[in-house]
Formats: sequence, C-alpha cells, structure tokens
Amino acid sequence: MNEKINIELLDEIQGEEALAWVNSHNSRTLSALGTKRFLNIEEQIKNVLDDPDRIPYASIRGDFAYNFWVDEKNPRGLWRRQPASAYLQGADDWSVLLDIDELAKREGKAWVFHGASLLFPEYSRALIALSDGGCDADVIREFDVDTCTFVEDGFNLPESKGECSWITADQILVSRDFGAGTMTDSGYPRQVRLWKRGQDLEDAQIIFEGEKSDVGVFPHFDSMPGWQRVMISRLITFYESETFIADPTAQYVLKKVEVPTHVEAGPWRDWMLMRPKQDWTVGEKTFKAGSLVATQFDNAFDADFEAHSLFTPTDASALEYVATTRHHVVVNVLHHVSNRLGILTPPTTEHTGWDRRDLKLATGNEQVPAHATIQVSAVDGRTSDQLWLHTTGFTTPMTLSLLELSKSGETLSATTVRKAPSTFNAQNVEVSQHFATSADGTKVPYFQISTPGHEPAPTLLYGYGGFEVSLTPSYLGMAGPAWIERGGTYVVANIRGGGEYGPKWHQAALQANRHRAYEDFVAVADDLVARGVTTKEQLGARGGSNGGLLMGMMLTKYPEHFGAIVCEVPLLDMSRFHTLLAGASWMAEYGDPSDPKQWEFIKTFSPYHLFQAGRQYPPVLFTTSTRDDRVHPAHARTMVAKMDEAGADVLFYENIEGGHAGAADNKQRAKMSALAWEFLWQHLGGE
Repeated sequence: MNEKINIELLDEIQGEEALAWVNSHNSRTLSALGTKRFLNIEEQIKNVLDDPDRIPYASIRGDFAYNFWVDEKNPRGLWRRQPASAYLQGADDWSVLLDIDELAKREGKAWVFHGASLLFPEYSRALIALSDGGCDADVIREFDVDTCTFVEDGFNLPESKGECSWITADQILVSRDFGAGTMTDSGYPRQVRLWKRGQDLEDAQIIFEGEKSDVGVFPHFDSMPGWQRVMISRLITFYESETFIADPTAQYVLKKVEVPTHVEAGPWRDWMLMRPKQDWTVGEKTFKAGSLVATQFDNAFDADFEAHSLFTPTDASALEYVATTRHHVVVNVLHHVSNRLGILTPPTTEHTGWDRRDLKLATGNEQVPAHATIQVSAVDGRTSDQLWLHTTGFTTPMTLSLLELSKSGETLSATTVRKAPSTFNAQNVEVSQHFATSADGTKVPYFQISTPGHEPAPTLLYGYGGFEVSLTPSYLGMAGPAWIERGGTYVVANIRGGGEYGPKWHQAALQANRHRAYEDFVAVADDLVARGVTTKEQLGARGGSNGGLLMGMMLTKYPEHFGAIVCEVPLLDMSRFHTLLAGASWMAEYGDPSDPKQWEFIKTFSPYHLFQAGRQYPPVLFTTSTRDDRVHPAHARTMVAKMDEAGADVLFYENIEGGHAGAADNKQRAKMSALAWEFLWQHLGGE
C-alpha cells in the first residue's frame, strides 16, 4: 500500500505529484510482475508484432500500393510505397516516403503516425496526421509525395482533434479547434471551414457550425467521378445525427437530408443509403431498426420520398457494415456472430429493382473456418469494383485476397495476395460457440477457444458490451503463445450493448438498462463454471475502455465470480465522466449524471462509488496511459488510490505514451500485454 495522496491531484495529468504517484505504482507493479515468465511472454509478443512475414496491408491509389510498416528497426514506422502490380504479386520492394523515427528524432517529438490522406486523382500530395505520444489530437502537415518533403507553406495545422478532407489541390475541408468557442462540450470541433491555398486559416470561410452541446461536426468530400459533393455529418449525440450535402460548384450551399436523427444517411452515386436505429415508417412502408434503406439521391431532400429496402434484420441476423465499389453495395451480415456477404446492384437498363446475390468466394473457400470473420473493403470504390477480402478465425491467421466483381455483381476472380504467419500451435485447439442464459432469460452467445482434456483450466473471459461494437472471431496472435499454448482457455462474450444482433441488442443495455450487459457477462462466467470449463478461482476477466467499466462492475458488483481482473483504460467514476475529456459525448450511452433522476440509475454502475472498504475483492490490475485524451487517466488513478487506502489487492501501471490505445509502439504494446498475461497467470494458474 502506497502513501496517501490528495485524490484531486490525480486529475492533473502531468502534475508533478501525480506523476510521482504514478511512477511509484509502476515500480511496484514491475517488481511484482517482472518475472522470467513475464520477460519470456514480452519477447514472444514483441516477436509477433515485429514479425517480418506478417501481412503488409496496403491501400492502392493509382499505380502504387501504400503501406505503413512498423518493426524492431523502425518502432515508429515507415510510410512507404511500391508499384501496385508488384505488391499484388507478392513483392516486397518498397520505397520509403516518410521515416517517422527519423522525423521524431529530428524534431524531438514522440510522433505516432495517424494516417495519410492522398489527393485524388493525382496522388501527388498527402495530408499527414501525426500525434505527439499517441493521443487522439494530432497535427496535420501537407506532404509532397514526389519529393518526399513537407510543404512549408502548405495546409499545415496545429494540434487538435478533428478532420480534414481534400476537395482539390488548392482547397480542403477543415474541422479543428479554431479558437475560443469553436469546440463542443465533448472536445470536438463544431465548425467546418473551407480553406483555400495561400489563405490565412482564420480567414477560411465557415460553411457549417453546430451547437456547443453537439458531439461534433465532421466533413468529408465525396470525390467519386461524376458525383462529387461535400458531406457534413453533425453528430448531435452519439446516436443522433444530421447529414448536410452541398455541390461544390454551387457556392457550398448545404441541403439537409430529410430523415429522422436516428437515421444514418450517406450518398453513393445517385442514391442515398440510410440505416435507421429505430423502426422507421416512410409512406406506407415500415423499416425495422437495423435495416438498410435506399432512395434516389435527389429525393432525399424532400419530406416525402420513395424508399427501397436493401436489407431487413431478423432475430438472428444484423447488418454489420456496408462497403461500396464503383457499381455495387456490399453488405456484411452477422448471423449468430458469423459473417455472410451479399452484393447489391442498383437498377440498370437490364433490370428494374435492386439485384441481390450472395458473394461467392471462388478461391480459398476451404480455408474459411467454421467460426470466422470474413470482411471486405473496397480497393478504391471511386474507380473500380475490386474488393479486399480478409478472412480469419481465432486459430486461423489472416488471409488477404483480391476479388474482382463484374459490373453485374458476379465474382470474376479471387486471388490470394498474402497470408499471415502462425504464431502458435493450434493443432489440438478447438473453437466452439455456446449460449448462456442471462437473468432475464436472454440467450447470450459466447466463443470458447480451448484444448480438450485440460478442464478445468485457467480461463480468461473477455468482453466489451457497448456502443454497438461487435466482437467477432479474430486470430489470437498474442493470446495464442501467451495464454493458449501455456494451457489457458480464452472466451469472448457477445453481451448486450454490443452490435452482434443490431441496434436492439445495443439499445437493450443503454442507460437505465445498463445492468443487462453486466448480467449477461456474469451469466457467461457462471456458465463456464457450470460446464466444468473452469472454476471461479481460475476464471479471470479482461476489458478496456467501456470494457474497463465492465471490469470495474465485475470487480465491485460481482467479485465472488472471478479469481482475477484486468481493467484497461477504464471509465470508473461515473459521477463525473461527462466532465472529463471526451466524456460528454457518451451521455447517450450512459446517461447524464448531472440530472438527479438519471444519477439514480447511473450510480448503480459507477464502480468508484460501489467499492466498499473491507469487502473481499479479487486481485485486480489497472492500466492506463498518461497521453489518453479520450478517457481521462484519473478514472483509474483515483480508483487505485481508493483501493490502496482500503488495503485491497491492487496493482496499477500507467504507460506514459499511447493515448487511448495504451501504447505507442510495439515495444510498449508487448510490455503492456505481457504485464496483463503475467498477472493473470500468477492469480489463475494455481501458483
């Protein structure tokens, strides 16, 4: 137990006393967890992250494939390119455009690459986003791709949250911090400006302004040839928005898409694609929440328009996401958390109505595991009908393929481009799906990855359960060697609050119904014990961010169900989450603590307030990042201080860099991950 500290001082992110407290706790945690096994796991994970044979994912723009690559020699990374034809043939002959390590050393900054937006269709310029230490806020710099130099008097912006989007070589859309009064209560921009080359930023034309109470406003320029337009999304709450569209040739006069605020809307060619989060009646048609709906683009600005159903969810299926190519809309549907892909083609002279067909995988179908994630993304939907196909499972490394669709939507070819290496021996490992029964009778799916014959085994249960985020099968590249090969069982819980069954699955655990997500998670935990997979003493839980709140609830509300808990970058003090950093944007998820009526239910899932000195709790490891500008590190800091004072079994580690991701490079990622695995082995492995 450490010395007491004034808890208010822990709110000072870079405060001298706060950082001294952090360093003291970091030392204590490293002393407790810095074993030979920890060092071995750390090395294993670092080798996985830096493996030279892993897939170099690329964006193809014009004649080149662009990739960002991190390895042991280049921990901050290289932005590079090679001819697209060579990349597709498996070549690895890259030309470096920007060395982030060299830049960071030269400028004395802990730069983290946040991406590059290339100018279409020339691709001669890029807007480079760089974050100091990995926080969400970043600087924007214009980059000359041909000369590999920054444009000194170009479109360069100081550190801020927000977005930029090319219109032409001499005009961009900007949403940033423009000074006093230009940011929302959530810490995101509320203005969009049209910035012309050579113009002072303060003179840039304001083309849209939201309210201070909004989450933020976010611009995008649709550069598809023949259908160029400006689109601005005004995010009123996390789940309510308005879409405004302007023709750049018509003085940027914005028109509002006439749909309810619960309907997400976006243009594609001469259509408007819409996704309602609630049941929605248009004329004589009613579309279920989670549907995909289309109308002719020009009609979307009228109060009445004819709408067409492109996808309707069922009790077992939900629309996960939509991708678009030059001529097609691709839908990715989850059916009991397994993917199914469909191609939708709008009416042409050959047919009336939308054509629908399943996406046929002509090559490599035998490689798709029973419980898989199959995802597609457009190679460049502005110019082609090519798709990247990503296929993976818990024990199956990623395969990257290239699909070529015909104009009618048929699969012309499917070519394997790259395969990721295996990181652990999965020969005897089985993947199975099960359903637990929650407190209100709801069946909750979960995936189990285990080695038969080892029951009961140390088991880690992972969950999230918020913001309509689905947890689908993905290769356990780090958990494999760190946990499964060593005899552990890994479990993923698809609890309510997520998006596995669409908006209604998410909305079932919102605000006053938040308890359902926690009841679901405990139901899975109890089912694992009842089935003999593990014991309560061998069962651990892990989650981050909203999943960190979930872990806080398991710790304080259901401590007797678990042997150990890892809680990462968490929300914990729900009385003031809305006043810390981006917290105001999440009130649609959790409620408003400043409203006494809402605080009555919010306090039932505020771990900081539920903690009781003297009660028996399982050992817990909290981790966070000093540079997290999304979830304030004070959530974890103050919880640990409170538990310290009560003499609870608690460890804490705060990475100085990393932002909300918790780490800024592979060395840091390996260390943070190894700390968690070593902590779990110490408490669940019978040692």
